[in-house]
This record gives sequence, C-alpha cells and structure tokens, in this order.
Amino acid sequence: MARQKILITGASSGLGAGMARAFAAKGRDLALCARRLDNLEALKAEIAQSHPNVTVAIAALDVNDHDQVPKVFTELAEQLGGIDRVIVNAGIGKGARLGSGKSWANKATIETNLVSALVQIESALEMFTSAGSGHLVLISSVLGNKGMPGVKAAYAASKAGVSSLGESLRAEYATGPIRVTVVEPGYIESEMTAKSATTQLMVDNETGVRAMVGAIEREAGRAVVPAWPWIPLVALLKVLPPRFARYFAS
Repeated sequence: MARQKILITGASSGLGAGMARAFAAKGRDLALCARRLDNLEALKAEIAQSHPNVTVAIAALDVNDHDQVPKVFTELAEQLGGIDRVIVNAGIGKGARLGSGKSWANKATIETNLVSALVQIESALEMFTSAGSGHLVLISSVLGNKGMPGVKAAYAASKAGVSSLGESLRAEYATGPIRVTVVEPGYIESEMTAKSATTQLMVDNETGVRAMVGAIEREAGRAVVPAWPWIPLVALLKVLPPRFARYFAS
C-alpha cells in the first residue's frame, strides 16, 4: 500500500530531512515539523523547486511541548487532508557518563527520545484509529540492542525503550488495521553523528536514508539498516559480554 501523506517529526535536518527528500522524489505529500522553522522553510522551498507536484505542509514543533504535539499533528493532517504514515524521528544525542554530575544531559535525552516519542505515538495512534488505518514508524537505533558505557548510556536506554514500545505495538496490532515499523539505523552521517569517532562504520546520509526509506516502504516490522554491516554486528552485540560494548560506543 502506497502511503501518500507522510508526517515526519525532526524533519529540519539529518535523517528527517533526508527522508523528506526521498519521499518527495517518490511523489509523496509531506507534513514536516521540527523546532527550526527556518530550516523547514528552506527544505520546503527546495522540494517545491525539485518536485512541484508535491504538497509540503510545515509547522514549528518542539516535541517536548507535549500539549502541542497532538495539536500540530491535527493541523498538519487538516492541511494535507489526512495522514497515512507518521515517522517518529525527532531525537537528540546528548549524554554524559552516568555519575559525572551532568544528569541534565541524560535527563534531556530520555525525555526527548523516549517520553516525547511516547506522546507522538499516542497522537499518531489516535489519528489512525479515527481514520481506520495508518502506518506508524519509530526511528530507534542499533544501540538500543545493548547497554552502552560512557556518554551513550542514556541514549542507548532511550532507544531501547523506543524499540520496546514498537514491539508492544506490533503485538497489539498484529492483525491490523495499523501497521508498525521499528527502524534501527546504524551510524549514518547526520548532525547527531557528526562528532562520533566510529567513522569506519559510518555511511553517508544518502546511502543510509535510502536503506531506511526502503525498509519503511516495505513496512517491515523491524529493520536494522543498512543491512551490511549492521545486521551481523547487532547479532554479535547482543551476545557479547557487556565490557565489549564500549567498542560500539565511541
């Protein structure tokens, strides 16, 4: 089933903007939201020039403003005449070693990546339940498969929570009418990964986004992307003793 009207959160840069460009190239109409409205306006203008037949609705949204999430989702749905797919993508990569005295960074990561993701999920499901169908996509991470030491501890925990919510929903809607996909990207070039030292495992934004969009279009239940090298690495990560996780956390 082609999902024609797609809402993406955190769409002002990185993976969100990359997915917006990829779906626009497929002729899909877009509802894009993020904190940085100026970036969204620039992206909308870019898409309008490249794909003039694509409708793009934009709205400023800080997903940590939980009261605004359902309001913005509803407003964007009204502009497009409905939403077929919601991609819960907004997130941050802040973090500090647990016990370092920088609890604010870890708290912000958990709140944005997990608590606010839950609010987006609730809003999307309410919309889809009313419409009778829909496709919910949760952007998690390969790091959600293992506890990570150092600065990635809270980030990994937040993404483990997102993946768990996705698994719960896949069980809840095993027979429809709502489809649920959990995407677990590896290291893909973006603002969030710009400071990562794990460059030997990094793929460029276009390659990574292509793999993500492919999995989303297939409406896979769970997808580790790109498949190589991350599917075997995730399998290895799950069975390695915790002390070896540090090699993935740099």
